[in-house]
Amino acid sequence: MTASQPSLKAAIFNRRMLTCVFTGMASGLPLYVLIQLVPLWLREEGVGLKEIGFFTLVTFPYTWKFIWAPLLDRYSLLPMGRRRSWLLVTQLGLMASIAALGYWQPVTDIKLIAAVCFLVAVLSATQDIAIDAFRREILPDEELGMGTSIHVQAYRISGLLPGGLSFILADHISWQQVFWVTGAYMVIGLLMTLFVKEAVSDAVRPKTLQEAVVNPFKDFVGRHGKTGALLVLSFMCLYKFGDNLAVALSTPFYYDLGFTKTQVGLVAKNAGLWSSIVGALLGGIIMIRIGINKALWVFGVVQLVSILGFAVLAYVGANVWVLAGAIILEYLGVGLGTAAFSAYMARITNPLFAATQFALLSALASFPRTIASSLSGILVEHFGWVQFFIMCSLTAIPGMLLLFKVAPWRQQEEAE
Repeated sequence: MTASQPSLKAAIFNRRMLTCVFTGMASGLPLYVLIQLVPLWLREEGVGLKEIGFFTLVTFPYTWKFIWAPLLDRYSLLPMGRRRSWLLVTQLGLMASIAALGYWQPVTDIKLIAAVCFLVAVLSATQDIAIDAFRREILPDEELGMGTSIHVQAYRISGLLPGGLSFILADHISWQQVFWVTGAYMVIGLLMTLFVKEAVSDAVRPKTLQEAVVNPFKDFVGRHGKTGALLVLSFMCLYKFGDNLAVALSTPFYYDLGFTKTQVGLVAKNAGLWSSIVGALLGGIIMIRIGINKALWVFGVVQLVSILGFAVLAYVGANVWVLAGAIILEYLGVGLGTAAFSAYMARITNPLFAATQFALLSALASFPRTIASSLSGILVEHFGWVQFFIMCSLTAIPGMLLLFKVAPWRQQEEAE
């Protein structure tokens, strides 16, 4: 162990890792409301798969968030620091807008519901900009792997609230009450915002909005070169495409197979929770030991194979044990791949331009999710569930091939 590397105990058990738990929970919850809870609600109320697929286009703010990211680097909304002030405002807005969803009927008020979901996406994407920048600022380079792994797995565990507990509640209380309770989950983020300290003084922020817009892009291209930057940006789009496509309609998929909301909620709560906890620790430890580059290769293969668990479930039908196995594989495989991918994004981000550069990279990573979600309903209706999931696993291959250029197995790793 070199002098620059912390001990395994020191890398895991510190306040920064605890903060990463809260950043992940706060960041993931609104997205899972949009991609898990809302689709189930729409499907149960009689909205078709095609409409639900196109409905996911409201998540486009996650793709375009780099446009307003410079505002978060340049301005502070409240006298509590740039990151915390933006977090507080967006989290209060998310609580209110999620709670408001249940006041309309999907069949008659679909346009109003789409507008509110779009607002949730804008607020959530803005919160993500602030959270990603804050996390990059508090984590030293040697803790990026573990910190990012914990953040990602907490992000995925947060899906158990709208995708687990809220499913169960929907069998017992009205949808209006479900969305009220789900909105209240955002108190997790509020507590973090109120009790953490700003990592970087506002004194180092860009002096003008022009600096905040131009300098991050000049820095990124300057460090990677034009060809290298293009390869990295292509990798951002393709590495997660397969699993983004696979999970786009996961909740309608469970519903179509014949599972009850309580069954899905209980299985997801138990199988997903423990596999996520194991995945967070395992992924972080592996990245400490073998580095981010090799983890991208190993976890990418596991991620590709885990998608096939859904194909098996589609073939077998409504079997609770197979459902549990598919969810465990998904939370482990896809979660590990996401952890390595996010750590790579953090590593190639310059802390001086954290909000804008991280927003650009994560926006490109979310772009295929939005496109995949909008087309997935058409693909399922044309090919069927089994063939659809096999196709998803094949679409993961191009992103793996780009690893030869952007993260070679034997390359010496350092901040880029």
